[in-house]
Amino acid sequence: MTSMPPPRGLGVSAGLDAGLARELATRCEELGYHSLWSNDERAASGLETLGHLAAGAPQLELGVGVLPLDRHEPARIAAAVDRAGIDPAKLWVGIGSGQLRSPIDMLQRAVAELREILPRETRIVLAAMRPRLCRLGGAAADGVLLNWMLPKHVAEARRWVQEGAIEAERAAPLLASYVRVAMGSDSLKRLCDEEGRYRIINESHREHFAAMGVPLGTVGVAAATPTEVHEGLAPYQSALDLPIVRALANPDATSLTAVADAAAP
Repeated sequence: MTSMPPPRGLGVSAGLDAGLARELATRCEELGYHSLWSNDERAASGLETLGHLAAGAPQLELGVGVLPLDRHEPARIAAAVDRAGIDPAKLWVGIGSGQLRSPIDMLQRAVAELREILPRETRIVLAAMRPRLCRLGGAAADGVLLNWMLPKHVAEARRWVQEGAIEAERAAPLLASYVRVAMGSDSLKRLCDEEGRYRIINESHREHFAAMGVPLGTVGVAAATPTEVHEGLAPYQSALDLPIVRALANPDATSLTAVADAAAP
């Protein structure tokens, strides 16, 4: 019997051209990806991007990661989900604290409210990096979406998630994470540029990277060849339920497809 490959997602930036999104999604379905994910930007809707991806790969699961609560109230999220027209049974709605200073109570209320107003089949994902949010995700969400972690730190985050689930007397949710992947002669520069930007993007990220204490260009995969991509992803695949390859590539068919092909499960 042929075993199924372990699940793997592909993540893109919100605002991807509709035709390119459909083309990329079709290719990812052929390659055996589990799901497609989009972030959300002030100038570009992640849920709208998921709608374009769904048109090219109607069988794949779709996730938005994440909608920050400082810009998206639960009622607005529900309305946007309805407009997107995505099969709720295939949808993962990710929420995060954004720039909120005291996010725990607000996130807890938002999860509860979204449970009431979203279609029952829709899964809710909580973005988390530090202990309290990981425990909240374990207690209340269907998935926890990590970000900017090495595999050894994922193992620690999993313990926090499991602690939250045990306290809430429920099964631990899916543990996913974005894993930045760059390929080619400039791959390390791409990874360093992206990581360097996030290291100082806000106080929570500054604290997170300081706690990890790793050099710039460490968190993710910078590779010259597809073989090196797979070697770099292997520890993440072992540590996570769902690694989501976040392609550090130009927003064109050749660049994005090259990373999707190289990182395919």
